[in-house]
Amino acid sequence: MGSMFRTPLTRLAHRGRIPGLRTLKTTIAAMLSFAVADWIGTSSAPVLAPLTALLVIQVTMYDTVREGLQRVASVVAGVLVAVAVAAVAGLTWWSIGTVVALSLVVGMLLRLGPQLLEMPISAMLILAVGGDRDAADSRIYETLVGAAVGVLVNVVIAPPLYLRPAGDAVRDLAARIATFARDLAAALAEPWSRADADRWLDDARLLSGDVARADRILARAEQSARLNPRAAPIKRRRPRLRTALTGLERCQLSLREVCRALLDRTFFVPEEEQGEAYGEEVRAALAGFLAAAADAIDTAGELAGDGPVPGEQDRMRAHLAELERGRDALASLLMVDPHADPAAWQQHGALLSAADRLRVEIEAAARHTDEPWRPPPITDRQRQAVKRLVEKRRRRRVPWPRRRSSK
Repeated sequence: MGSMFRTPLTRLAHRGRIPGLRTLKTTIAAMLSFAVADWIGTSSAPVLAPLTALLVIQVTMYDTVREGLQRVASVVAGVLVAVAVAAVAGLTWWSIGTVVALSLVVGMLLRLGPQLLEMPISAMLILAVGGDRDAADSRIYETLVGAAVGVLVNVVIAPPLYLRPAGDAVRDLAARIATFARDLAAALAEPWSRADADRWLDDARLLSGDVARADRILARAEQSARLNPRAAPIKRRRPRLRTALTGLERCQLSLREVCRALLDRTFFVPEEEQGEAYGEEVRAALAGFLAAAADAIDTAGELAGDGPVPGEQDRMRAHLAELERGRDALASLLMVDPHADPAAWQQHGALLSAADRLRVEIEAAARHTDEPWRPPPITDRQRQAVKRLVEKRRRRRVPWPRRRSSK
């Protein structure tokens, strides 16, 4: 009843977010950067400092530092290009073209990303004043002040940490997959047709969108841990969340294979017998197995979302034992002589294989590790790029083996 009266702000607070926090930090960063730049005396109206602070503040510490570094690099490089061109030419159509082309090429080489256009903008503004040294210095200093203040404010005032939304996303995904498994189990209790099996397969495929959404939210939580002094909870919980998410993704794929096997079976029986493609005992055993799988998936989501809860590990072991028994019962009912009915033997094997894979993936989703996670270093992408370049050059230097003469 109380959930009906929750406001959007209440829901945001419940999910671990502080409403208006980013607005507050951005406002403080803009004011402080202007005050610092004005105190230093970078220019008579140092509005570039608060502008930089506005653009630098991002949802995570890593993104804030990255945006700050990219913006400083783009402004400095753009000013240098403009000063070099202004030394030999004034403000003309071809000097503008030269500055823009050089800036874009250099910016792409520096991998400036979203800040790429800031480089030609800075270059054109400095070129417009004839490469004036004071204007160039003030633009660089104010950019440095704005970026530094933006990063500092994001460090000091509650660096964002998206652990709670990540846990909620994994738990919600588990609940959606479990609900699908329960609905499928209930539908199997009654006779069904090829159209029903086709619809189940479509519904199972749609769950991949929920998996992708949970993966994006967890990736944002991982990103928020980089360069974050408050990252200890994510480092501790991330292995459990990522293991559970990987297992749940494979559970979705296994359920899709179950639906595929059910649909395939309808093509090998007469149309009037589609409702009895599998006998009543087989349908009851499969429904019981899927209902037990749904309970186990729910428990796996709770273990990942909230952390270890007394008694839940024992409940998970009981679910897994029930799944083992259900799988064995289903295997005994699906046993058929491959020489007597090769098609049924193949179809029953596909269904049993998908069910067994679902059991294994549920167990994998509930498996936890106590080893803390370490975020990749900030220079990991650059280091990997250099490593690939070196490896590519090394392969080019290795001569192809010569064929031996037949003589």
